[in-house]
Amino acid sequence: MSATRYQATGKRKNAIARIWLEQGEGSVIINGRLSEEYFPREAWKYIVRQPFVVTETMGKYNVVANIRGGGLTGQAGALRNGISKALLQVAPHLRDKLKKEGFLTRDARKKERRKYGQKGARAKFQFSKR
Repeated sequence: MSATRYQATGKRKNAIARIWLEQGEGSVIINGRLSEEYFPREAWKYIVRQPFVVTETMGKYNVVANIRGGGLTGQAGALRNGISKALLQVAPHLRDKLKKEGFLTRDARKKERRKYGQKGARAKFQFSKR
């Protein structure tokens, strides 16, 4: 007999996070590892905790996540987006708080592609008049 699990998907840059949320003591397991182990930087840990801090549900839910693609910053953002969506399924009255903080909106910014005849996306080769 297991508790009700809520499933959601979060995205950021090229990272996609599948989240399962259930009642518990507040553990966060990402790809089979603890979040403290998976995200070594304090900034990444903070990003992951944000939805719980804003909704005052810290330590009430366990999170199990599978994350693919992107770097660690994108993965942390995808996890935050997914946790926020899953919290909405648990308690729809939290929508205003999460929406106000912008956690329900997928951050669509991605790396701009490099254009031909140029050094990078925006950078050009040095121009020589003579």
